[in-house]
Amino acid sequence: MKRKQFLALAAGAAAVPIISACGGDAGPARSTGAAVEGDIEPRTISWLLSRPANGAVIATMEEIAEEYAAEHPGFALELITTPDRPSYIQKYETLATADKLPELFDTDATPFAAKLAAAGRMIDVQDLLEQIGILEDFRPAALNYQRFDDGALHMIPLEFGVEVFWYNAELFEKAGVEIPETLEDMVPLCEKLAASGVTPLAVGGQDAWPLERYIAFQPFRIAGPEYVQNLKKGDAAFADEPGTASVRWLAALGQAGAFQEGFSSAGYADAQALFTSGRAAIYNMGTWELPNLATTELPAQMHEKIGFFTLPVTDGAATAANEFVAPSGIGVAINAKTYDPLVRDFLAFALSRYPEKYAASGLLGPTTIAPVTPETALPIYEQAVAMADDLGEATLMPWDTQLDPATNSRLQQDLVLLVQGDVTPEDFITTMDQTLTSNAPKYFED
Repeated sequence: MKRKQFLALAAGAAAVPIISACGGDAGPARSTGAAVEGDIEPRTISWLLSRPANGAVIATMEEIAEEYAAEHPGFALELITTPDRPSYIQKYETLATADKLPELFDTDATPFAAKLAAAGRMIDVQDLLEQIGILEDFRPAALNYQRFDDGALHMIPLEFGVEVFWYNAELFEKAGVEIPETLEDMVPLCEKLAASGVTPLAVGGQDAWPLERYIAFQPFRIAGPEYVQNLKKGDAAFADEPGTASVRWLAALGQAGAFQEGFSSAGYADAQALFTSGRAAIYNMGTWELPNLATTELPAQMHEKIGFFTLPVTDGAATAANEFVAPSGIGVAINAKTYDPLVRDFLAFALSRYPEKYAASGLLGPTTIAPVTPETALPIYEQAVAMADDLGEATLMPWDTQLDPATNSRLQQDLVLLVQGDVTPEDFITTMDQTLTSNAPKYFED
């Protein structure tokens, strides 16, 4: 099936040479504009992704792809999936360096992705959403999470959530503790919980990012989002007050026995099971896990025990209590090399249907369409969803999406050592500042 589609070329779309850091046979310079013209010729297009196979994003997109294929015989959406995030990032960056990325690929707004965008390797998503006429339908926070430092938008958000600390009220009561008012309160809180015989904080260390969230908390409260923006370029240091406070706080949590034994090899599901089975008191996780954390399908004895609290503040905090991690997940980038009328038409079709279909899954989506509350939801389900409508302007950007790859890799490794007490805070800070100095300036140089 062929259908003629014509779109005027986007004004100001710039052709930029491929950066040498990404290697590969660059070929001709590529436009970052989302306009395209020509016949729609159905074929198989591929999506490189790292998402739960049984998750709502994949299920929704597969359903939409089948509907599109019914109208465009010969079309198919092939999913190239790598479940665990570290392996996915390695695969994605290898393919990008070889200039062999498929039509669609998942990426956070990392420094590596920013280099691809600057080299014209990714389509301008803001331009695309404006052309389709749906830009205003998206939550500003969902779009902002996908933006690079210069405000450019090159990834489509397919989800949205707020991250909170889920807690077991019964375990709190037994240990004689209350919801912490400040981050500093979490150290004695964990000491008392550990003394009561339970794991204070369940964390999946295998994927690295859950533990890395913790080092970002203190700096965000002390200095706001600007600290990591300066840190990643070497214009700030771990030895600065926000970094030092964070390192010492994490070391103190480790000494308090905050994390479960063997946390560094625990998977995402392992940490969640530790909490939902009543063996851990606190679990830091986003609302995308509501179907597993606020459901009557949990053991009955857990129904009345689960609550949540948001990221505690610090004395003299630079950010407000309603400002914390509110991610729209890993985004979908569009390969400029393979972009054509079919890809554009499929995305327009998919994005016009996705919000309502995704909302039917019961999850917060990237647009303002309210999710449908499942029949199995506990009352706390809607309370968590409602937080998305009362967020402040500042957002905590996860550090694994901000730091250069070498610094981030070393940070993830040494965080485990710091929490386990295998390195001192002083040695950790020295090592990380040396790593940062060696890698950040050259990685971010123009």
